[in-house]
Amino acid sequence: MTVPERQKTQLIDTETSIPDDSSDPGESAKTWRAAPENDLNLTGNLLILMGLTGIGAILRFYGLGTNSLWLDEASTLAFARQSLIGIWESTVGGEFNPPLFYWLEHGMLLFGDSEFVLRLLPALLGVLTIPVVYLIGKEFRDKNIGLIAAALLAFSPFHIFYSQEARAYAPMLFFFSLALLFYVRASRSDETRSWVLFGVFSAVAFWMHFYAIVPLAVLILHALSTRAGEIRSDVRSARNLVLSVVTFVIASLPLLIVTVNLFLVRTSSAPTFGIQGLDVIYQTLLQVSGFSDLILVPFIVLFLIGVAYTWREDRYGALLLILMMVLPLAASLVLSSRMPMLPRYLIYLLPVYVIGIASAYPALYALVRDRRAVYIAVAAAVLISTPFLATYYTTPQKNDWRGFSAELGGATGEGDLVVVLPPYMAQPLDYYYNNATDRTLELGATTREDLEAIRALHPDRRAFYVVTMDIFAADPSGEAVDWLEENAEFAGQHTGIFLFRSA
Repeated sequence: MTVPERQKTQLIDTETSIPDDSSDPGESAKTWRAAPENDLNLTGNLLILMGLTGIGAILRFYGLGTNSLWLDEASTLAFARQSLIGIWESTVGGEFNPPLFYWLEHGMLLFGDSEFVLRLLPALLGVLTIPVVYLIGKEFRDKNIGLIAAALLAFSPFHIFYSQEARAYAPMLFFFSLALLFYVRASRSDETRSWVLFGVFSAVAFWMHFYAIVPLAVLILHALSTRAGEIRSDVRSARNLVLSVVTFVIASLPLLIVTVNLFLVRTSSAPTFGIQGLDVIYQTLLQVSGFSDLILVPFIVLFLIGVAYTWREDRYGALLLILMMVLPLAASLVLSSRMPMLPRYLIYLLPVYVIGIASAYPALYALVRDRRAVYIAVAAAVLISTPFLATYYTTPQKNDWRGFSAELGGATGEGDLVVVLPPYMAQPLDYYYNNATDRTLELGATTREDLEAIRALHPDRRAFYVVTMDIFAADPSGEAVDWLEENAEFAGQHTGIFLFRSA
């Protein structure tokens, strides 16, 4: 990333980089540029990016409807079926997700409510994020960094997984990536248009997912820290930065008001699910690195090398990488004791993470001294993802409610009870299972008392109990599970779904 004149320094390593004397006077003279012989020509650059985007599309659309809807996706469908006003009222009433993604899915219902249709928008925006990350990398350093970052994202297991999920994570990442792109451009040029677009896309990302507010706050902090001297000298130099914040606030004002109340509710008691403590940091880094400890360590090492190379030539750019990785992880660590925290909430780390890793490219070029170093880096991104891709499309990645429902229908008979624990698990179950067709009575239970009451009301009926691990979040005491072990027989497991039958 480049910023105005205050950053200008002399480059140190003239063997792997050269100063760009032809750059605009408003840009930093210490922008890292690969030696001319290392730059790919424009046509080759475009072809590689198109190829990466095309392959990324195949990876995100292939088998899009194969996995069953799981709880959160079934919840998406339930909210999307409401009216536009009803969706907003649900958010105001306590739904811990902003309404924008539900509004978009409401429109998608015009094409049906199949798994493919519900996941189509996240997959599409997931694909479009690939060229956006290339542009961020290009603005931040150069074309080579952009290509390597785009390759890492195109084959990222973490990004592929959430691009195939009917939730707001991939869409939020797309709009946050656009916000990050215009922030980098604005920081370099101080162009009013870029600052305004930064504010606009920041607001859209926030309307997609509440946790987008964290990286946006970090970007504002970075802008203030890098421009502190200028602002002290002339407060008017902060005009465009203030304009971007005002744009964000105006576009987000109704949601900001709701967010304060929801945050107070969310943090009013200890969470009953999610990840707490230092495991938040470990699991987040593990998952964004491709769910593999073998990849985690070299990726972190490469990220640190990338930060070091960036620091030599662009300290404000290196500071951005550091702040954008460290502060959200630290905030998540602190918040994990008061609210549920999961790695997918931090999906916005991906563009910063892959650009930081790609910024280690000068070290690779110093080793091979060949323009094909970029091709080597892209090929490495492909190879790293191979173990994940080898099994991803052939094994269920979510609870298989489709298959379980077929088995349940074959096991039950007319008049049987189907008791779902916890009750909200009926959402994915009922997408595939119809108790009216099966002529069973479907009920919900959370506690031991609920189960006792159901047995008292229907003492002569055979009961089938459908249970997932979510019961421990709904009933942390574990008494409902104890009751099942005492009064029912284990009848089998299908992925993460357990079936008990009355003894």
